[in-house]
Amino acid sequence: MNDYLVLSGILVVIIGFALKMNPLLVVTVSAIVTGLLGQLPLIEVIEAFGKAFNDNRYISVVWIVLPVIGLLERYGLQQRARTMIERIRGATMGRLLLLYLAFRQITAALGLTSVAGPAQTVRPLVAPMAEAAAEKTHGELEEDERQQVLGMSAATDNVGLFFGEDIFVAIASILLIQGVFQSYGYELTPLQLSVWAIPTAICAFFIHGSRLLLFDRRLRRRPRLPAKSSPEPRA
Repeated sequence: MNDYLVLSGILVVIIGFALKMNPLLVVTVSAIVTGLLGQLPLIEVIEAFGKAFNDNRYISVVWIVLPVIGLLERYGLQQRARTMIERIRGATMGRLLLLYLAFRQITAALGLTSVAGPAQTVRPLVAPMAEAAAEKTHGELEEDERQQVLGMSAATDNVGLFFGEDIFVAIASILLIQGVFQSYGYELTPLQLSVWAIPTAICAFFIHGSRLLLFDRRLRRRPRLPAKSSPEPRA
């Protein structure tokens, strides 16, 4: 009977969600009820909460960073990024994204895969800067061209991360590749796989870098659109 009483925590979750109570409060109470009915002392239940939080503290950092990025955007981060890139002479969309591709690959190769990303850097910084650089050198962009610039910014981050992280030895993809080769009788060390990932990363850099520069050139050759005129103030 005691084994079934432990499942009362599930009933607490169902009732709490049905009453539309705070989910965090419902889950916490459910865990405490489960622990106490499982004949655990209250101190051990609280210790389990602390251990779980400590083991997953890096996951919680993400939820702290995202509101910070949102506040920065709210108070003009994208506008500041656009203004900065407009003041740099010789800055073009292709050169900017090529520089970001090199940065993303190098940091990923060192195991710093979370230094940048779509939410952390692309949306608030890289994409607005690439758009400003394209408008600075090629004039006003049409909507489909603007979307292509944003897409190239996101693709640059993905390519840099995907082909850069395999150079780092202690990464899940390297261990997966090692396991696949081992199942077919090929004994390879993670270091060997990482070394052979370097030529692939170099090829990816040149291929995607060429795509960026060609896209930049295609924008340069198209007819330059006139800048949008600001509406006249009403009398």
